[in-house]
Amino acid sequence: MPATPDPHDTTAPQEVSCFNCEACCCRLEVLLDSDDLARNIPHHLVEEDAWGGLVMRQEEDGWCAAVDRNTMLCTIHSRRPQNCRDFDIGSFECLEERAIHLVPAQH
Repeated sequence: MPATPDPHDTTAPQEVSCFNCEACCCRLEVLLDSDDLARNIPHHLVEEDAWGGLVMRQEEDGWCAAVDRNTMLCTIHSRRPQNCRDFDIGSFECLEERAIHLVPAQH
């Protein structure tokens, strides 16, 4: 039987799943296009950026306004923008965002 990975070992890669995701990508700016708007994203979750483009609104703490803070799940998952759909869980970009936003456990 393989050894159980030590969750405090920051050198060991850990598989990302829906159970430990922590929604780090939900801090990224999400640009919207006409297809995204056709998905009926609620207007209160959309804002205009400094260059006149439409983006998902972010709260003052940097999180996407569509993220439920109690569950850390997207409240519009079935209607989420294409950029969110294309951001693969466990991809290099995903792991990079996790490294930026998650503080390693202190020993």
